[in-house]
Amino acid sequence: MKPFIRTLWWENGSLYIIDQQKLPSREISLKLTSVRDVVNAIKALKVRGAPAIGCAAAFGVAISALKSRTSDPCKLRDAVLKDIKMIASSRPTAYNLFYSLGRMSNALEEALPGGTEKIREKLLSEALDIFREDLDCCRRIGVNGASLIRNGMNILTHCNAGALATSGFGTALAPLFAAKKKGLRFHVYVDETRPVLQGARLTAWELGKAGIAHTLICDNMSGSLMKQGKVDMVITGADRIAANGDTANKIGTYPLAVLAHYHGIPFYVAAPYSTFDPAIKSGKDIVIEERDPEEVRKCSGKMASPAGTRVYNPAFDITPAKLIRSFITENGIIKKA
Repeated sequence: MKPFIRTLWWENGSLYIIDQQKLPSREISLKLTSVRDVVNAIKALKVRGAPAIGCAAAFGVAISALKSRTSDPCKLRDAVLKDIKMIASSRPTAYNLFYSLGRMSNALEEALPGGTEKIREKLLSEALDIFREDLDCCRRIGVNGASLIRNGMNILTHCNAGALATSGFGTALAPLFAAKKKGLRFHVYVDETRPVLQGARLTAWELGKAGIAHTLICDNMSGSLMKQGKVDMVITGADRIAANGDTANKIGTYPLAVLAHYHGIPFYVAAPYSTFDPAIKSGKDIVIEERDPEEVRKCSGKMASPAGTRVYNPAFDITPAKLIRSFITENGIIKKA
């Protein structure tokens, strides 16, 4: 199954991404030729979604090595490690970022005895492997998750966990794309996802491209829909999953899980194994990123509140494992204990 959206790709020594800040009004690509370009793109949400961030980070490390002109392998290692540290600082919550950087660090050490050219070759090869593995993982998540979907279902999703959040297929949206390919008929409710509107701008755009019936709703409308019996299941993605199953995802996910639990609606999390962090015991140990207050004060670039209004703007919240019916992964559907 070939992805219908290319979120990021490697070409002629550079990383290319769709600029997600320009969607849906403009579909343009950006060429990233330096580590600083990659870091800035991640920080500015030009590339976003845990798996996509992980892939971009890996290519950023490859760029670090390829751009260096030193012939001393130890100096190259030191320079690359410095850049890995800089990339790691770009966003604190998504585990795929640190998973990918860990793999790149290991690849760097393995290649060190072979000299600088071996280091460069190995790092690019590892980045491409991470990218291809994510593509395959998301395809399999789609196949596994599609088994849960039936004709006539109404499915609610939050934020954007589609092709744009990964290397190409998505996590939470992958089962929808696979179900559509199977000929199933269903409908999706799309939370707008304030404050940056990833649902309104990105998920609605992806579902429209895929020809999947969908309706955009404000974030505070989901409870009303559930009460009316208009939601059959909820699927979201994840940015980090603790060892006990507590899950960090876009802010607003936790109240959806609470509402789904109250109304007896199954709540699923779709994520690859690279999003599971065994070093984190529970959700209380997950670092939650807080973002620029202007994201809340403004909407679509225009002031939506008095200037200087005090703002609380966490990018993620934690959904306890007990509220999650199952995890949809590349290796199957894992039911909670």
